[in-house]
Amino acid sequence: MPSNKNVLNRTLLEKINDCHYICTTFYIVDILMVGARKMVERNGVHISKMTGKLEGLRAISTNTATNEYCIKQNGTAKSNNICTHCYSHTMLKSYRKNMQPALQHNSDYLSSEVHDMDSLPVILDAFMRLDAHGELININHLTNLVNMAVKNPHCRFVLWTKRNDIVVKYFKDNDKPSNFALIYSNPIISTVMGKVPRYFDKTFNNVLEDEKVELQNCTGQKCKDCLLCYTINNTTVIVEKVKKY
Repeated sequence: MPSNKNVLNRTLLEKINDCHYICTTFYIVDILMVGARKMVERNGVHISKMTGKLEGLRAISTNTATNEYCIKQNGTAKSNNICTHCYSHTMLKSYRKNMQPALQHNSDYLSSEVHDMDSLPVILDAFMRLDAHGELININHLTNLVNMAVKNPHCRFVLWTKRNDIVVKYFKDNDKPSNFALIYSNPIISTVMGKVPRYFDKTFNNVLEDEKVELQNCTGQKCKDCLLCYTINNTTVIVEKVKKY
């Protein structure tokens, strides 16, 4: 008959082995979870949780700092071009530099090829801002965004863009989903575009603080509390005062 001491030793050893098994299992699971997260980051679309004016919304954005169109507009446009006041360039080259890898991943993923529907994300949001940072890169980029809207009909996708050339090239041969809104981002400060370009739903215009005050209808409230740009309504011209960054 084994002694109480031996029974105690075996019991202790069993507990140690059990603990080792549990710890090892959690360690393996943790490794698998990290791997899964990295796979999503590598193969999926990065969705950003927004702050400031866009707090409460999420966005699928791309990298302004490597977008050839953005670089050209920011560096060579005249001072009355809103791109010379670009908040995204300022942020991504300074205090938000750490955002660039995720945004660059989206740039590469969305512009490299047209992905099948299964590869595109399932969106649970009611509204999704597109390119809060960045700009359309090419037809592949726009096609993937439109296909996300087709895959997620419950969500309203809203894209601000100056790339009328890409929009026209795509939509002259393709239908625009009812949950996909296009807002033409007027590049010229203090000039309000009253006529909405073909395929677009609204124009977004910037004026100086003391200009066209009676037309300013984007006055600093959070987007989620306003939704003027995000919903179907009779307002087709949005006017905001220029912000400095």
